[in-house]
Order: sequence, then C-alpha cells, then structure tokens
Amino acid sequence: MLIQEELNIQEKLKILSDAAKYDAACTSSGVSRAGKGSGMGNTSVAGICHSFSADGRCISLLKILFTNQCIYDCKYCINRCSNDVVRTSFTPEEVCSLTMEFYRRNYIEGLFLSSGVLYSPDYTMELLYRTVKRLRQVCRFHGYIHVKAIPGADPGLIEKTGFFADRMSVNLELPTAEGLKKLAPGKTRQKILAPMRQIQNKIQQNRYEIMEYKASPAFVPAGQSTQMIVGATPENDYEMMTIAQALYENFGLKRVFYSAYVPVNHDSSLPALPGGPPLLREHRLYQADWLLRFYGFRAEELLSQEQPNFNIFLDPKCDWAVRHLDKFPVEVNTADYYTLLRVPGMGVKSVRRILAARRKGTLDFQALKKMGVVLKRAMYFITCSGRMMNSVRYEENFIARNLISEEKKKAWEIGHRDSYRQLSLFDDMNLNPAPSQSDSYSTITGSM
Repeated sequence: MLIQEELNIQEKLKILSDAAKYDAACTSSGVSRAGKGSGMGNTSVAGICHSFSADGRCISLLKILFTNQCIYDCKYCINRCSNDVVRTSFTPEEVCSLTMEFYRRNYIEGLFLSSGVLYSPDYTMELLYRTVKRLRQVCRFHGYIHVKAIPGADPGLIEKTGFFADRMSVNLELPTAEGLKKLAPGKTRQKILAPMRQIQNKIQQNRYEIMEYKASPAFVPAGQSTQMIVGATPENDYEMMTIAQALYENFGLKRVFYSAYVPVNHDSSLPALPGGPPLLREHRLYQADWLLRFYGFRAEELLSQEQPNFNIFLDPKCDWAVRHLDKFPVEVNTADYYTLLRVPGMGVKSVRRILAARRKGTLDFQALKKMGVVLKRAMYFITCSGRMMNSVRYEENFIARNLISEEKKKAWEIGHRDSYRQLSLFDDMNLNPAPSQSDSYSTITGSM
C-alpha cells in the first residue's frame, strides 16, 4: 500500500474528496466569530453555503481526507488497508492552499478535514495539527474549521489541535462494542470514548478560564460531534437512540450524525441490502434525534423493547401522539411550552410565537396558521377556546390513517432514491445557466 507521490494537487483532490463522502459528521453551526480585518474569512456574516448530495448529505464545506491510506481494516470502509485502491496524501501546505483558493473563489466558507490513519494515530494527528495551525497562523484564515480527533493519538496533540478548530469529532462508527469487534477489529470503544471525554473536559475547563480569567483562545467553541453507521450491524432504532441519548447526556455532544450504510465492499460479514441503503431509517433517526435535543422527548418515550423500530409511514412525533391520545387535545390558549412542543405540526419557533401572541389576546386557528403551525397535522391534537378545528372522530386508527395519507408520499420519495453518489466539486451536471445579476454582483464584491 504505497502513496502515489507523483499525483498533482487536482488529482489528489479528486481522490480525497471522493474518499470523504461517507463521513456525515460535519456541521457549520454553533460558533460566531467575525473577521478581524487582518486575515480572510469569518464564521458569522455569510455563514456556510450548504449543498446537498443525491442521498441527502450536506456537502457544504471543503470536505476532504488528509490521506486515504489507513492502517485499519474496517470491513465497511472503502479506505480499509486490504482494498486495492489508489492511495495518496496531501501535505499541510496543499490543504491550506486548497482551502484559501476555494474560499477566494466563493466556493466554500470553511474546511472539514478528516483522515485515514497514516502509519500511526500520533503521526496522523501531528499532520492534522500542523495543517490547522498553518491555516490559522500563516494563512490567517478565520473561517470555520472542523477537524477529526484520531482515537489513540497523544492527548497533547488533540488538545493543541482543538485550539485552532471550531469543532472536533470522534466517530463512534458502530453503536455497540460487539459491532466494532465484528466489523472494525482494530478499533475499541475505549479508544474512541477517551478523546471524546478529553475534549468534553477541556471545553468545560476552557469556558471556566475564559469567564474567570478572560483567557484565550477558545477550545473547540462549536463543541464536538460524532457519527454512527446505520444498518451495517443489527442494532434496532431503540438501541441507537438510547446510545445517542447517553452521548448527549454524558459527553456533552452537540450533534450525533447518522449515516446510512452504503455497501462499498464485498464481505460475508456485511449485510445484504436488496433495497439499497436504509435512507428512510436514517431520516427517522434524524427526526427522533431532533426531538431529543429540542423537544424534551426521551428515547424511552419514542420507542421500547416491545416497539424497537420507528414507524415507516409516520414521523416519530406523529407516531408518539397517535399512541398517546389520552394526552390530547391540548388547549392552545392555556397549555405550557413543553406541552405545545409535543403537538405534531408545531415547532420551536411557532410555539414561541404562540406564547408571545396569546399575552395580547385569544388565538384562533387562522392565527395559528399565520404563525407557522401546520394545521393538517396539528388539527387532530389541539383546541382553540375549547373547540376543535373540524368535527373528527377522536380515534387512533382514524387519525393515523389521515396522517399517513400525507406522510406516505414523503416516505416513498426518501426510500426510492436512484443514486447514492455524492456530488463532486468537479461535477457540473451539464448545466451552464447564465449568471443572474445578483450572482454577478456577488462575484465582483466577493460576498456570498
């Protein structure tokens, strides 16, 4: 397994951007840092311009691997050491050059840098550290940087890297230790959780130092995230949500990402997927994850040992509400914040608008619609001044049938994607529309 040294930077970019497409654990939210006038880029004014691949993954950042060479032989990974693929590696200078040149052309607002493990975890982490340090100190780049912490690397290297990154992540990869042992024999749960705990503790310590002693710089100000592969091992949705809940509570993670398993290798220990990657299941896990983080739900409320998987035709919130009709309907003009959040068709913004508006008067259904409430779903679970929107049978099968008629089309569209290929920076899809006037102005001024 030799690195191809003779490749030019564009050839390397094509290989290493494609090799990074299965890593979903990138996000640009959680930090606001303006440009200082002495460098280039910021994380607050224009933000990150998001684009989405055919299978729904965000590819908004310059998303690359430092190298696709790896000492591990994870059976699900295209970059495993036993695969016969072209191997290459950037240098820190090349990554910095690419990031700055793409930024100058308004292609990106930041960098997502992951890597295979080249020679050893320490050797790889040292290269990532040198890269982000150069990007900040030499190139004066103030934009968003997300970098991976390599499990097994020296804690000192991880800490030094964290002072130059906005977000760090350590991929859990598979939900259970048994799954790791079966499909990723070179990795252990202990090695993965150790840097997670280190990053969590250092973030807390750094926040205290900033508050008490006005210390700087900030350590991983946007927090840390992780990724779990969905469908490569037999864990059910209940187990995955319970693990995600524990990660949020015990490690202070900002985000858990779920990546539908895409078969790229032939191995008897890997599952056959006649229906393609489980994209609908991935979608349901993201919906449920949102309920855990922002809506006050617990994993054990959404699922149980008796019902371990999500309904394929109803989103988790609607499914929960239909199974708990004894808690509805709720009166919009008197219910508290967390009660309203559990109503299907109501989100955080619409509930806050409701609470603010009802201080000035009584709300009706027309007012709710103007506030962003999706009445097609909410109408079965709320009353306004003691009256429901329509005369409906308050019965589980009736309500579920009406909700499914709206949701079934969405479920089909998610589950019947005809392509799982991530868009490349080199794709133009044979589309060359003339630029609009606003696009031309943005190009001239350098704004997004």
